[in-house]
Amino acid sequence: MILIKGGKIKPITGAEIENGELLIGDDGKIAAIGKTVDAPADAKVIDATGCLVTPGFIDAHCHIGIDEEGMRWEGNDCNEYSSPVTPEMRSIDGINPRDEAFHLALEGGVTTATTGPGSANVLGGTFVALKLDGNCIDDMIVKYPVAMKIAFGENPKGCYGQNGHKEPVTRMAVAALLREQLFKAKRYAAEIDAAEKDPTKTRPFDMQLEALLPVIRKQIPLKAHAHRADDILTALRIAREFDNVIAVKEASGNITQMDDIIKNKPARFNVISGDDGITFPLMTLGAVGVISVIGNAFPREFSRMVRLALAGDYDSARTIHHSFTELFSLLFVDGNPAGAKSMLNMMGFIENKLRLPLVPTRIVTYEKIREVLRQLSIKC
Repeated sequence: MILIKGGKIKPITGAEIENGELLIGDDGKIAAIGKTVDAPADAKVIDATGCLVTPGFIDAHCHIGIDEEGMRWEGNDCNEYSSPVTPEMRSIDGINPRDEAFHLALEGGVTTATTGPGSANVLGGTFVALKLDGNCIDDMIVKYPVAMKIAFGENPKGCYGQNGHKEPVTRMAVAALLREQLFKAKRYAAEIDAAEKDPTKTRPFDMQLEALLPVIRKQIPLKAHAHRADDILTALRIAREFDNVIAVKEASGNITQMDDIIKNKPARFNVISGDDGITFPLMTLGAVGVISVIGNAFPREFSRMVRLALAGDYDSARTIHHSFTELFSLLFVDGNPAGAKSMLNMMGFIENKLRLPLVPTRIVTYEKIREVLRQLSIKC
């Protein structure tokens, strides 16, 4: 067993524990946590004095291992450019667990990630949730598949139709290709079900449609990439035609457009904020949560704001929102993730290092962030 003692423990629930103790059992799971815990005499002791002890962070969307760190063609398996429709691509066949990014992520406290194909294709393939410690993907999988990647707008349009030679050339074609595959998969699923009752109706195997069966049968969701508001509205139209598109991240910055999307969405469809600064106002309109940057540094406080807003306690949620107003802009003034990394560095979590061509924040921005943290009584 392992006993971690002397650090500031930040549990997911409950108050912080100064100079606390955390016991990890032989099964690798937390056995006890508190100011003091009962630990066996032969437990390995790790002195965490002056350190923060947190649960492992989870990256809900990335391309780690499939678009390798510092590699070029030989390490880039993010997009299969031979066709805009490749639902049969499996992320687990393209991930290199020896990618340097795994080591860097673990050093930064990220222990679990959801990774998969990029956004070049209308249908890109399946994502996997995995632990980042290991040498064999099969031993690292938490759940597979977890989602099917789809993309709208300029990414597939630009990758294939830029010279007007290959579909999709337009946004119309992007939507048409997705609809076509979903309609075919829906029919394929019905034929498979019919063949179970009557073997004479067995139809030929189709690799692409087979890959879409978990989507049609609601075993996994479609994970949609969309930049522009009109692409999000296209996703909403398809969500009405098929009940497998369940949510969209909105970060256009146009509150009027966001309000229109929320007002016109199907009842079971969710809108999630992709911009910390507008999360609170967007939730008053009907959004259900946020994919956050500032939440990396203040998970408890920012998630509390979201929960308060969901509960309708807008006064309390507004107070938390206003406490972060200056940080919302400072974190992005020199680009993301430079601002967030500089803040986490001040708080003692990570080193302030970025991979080229990204660079750290300017000194003036760094000091402005430090001053805001000081005003928030955050030790840095």
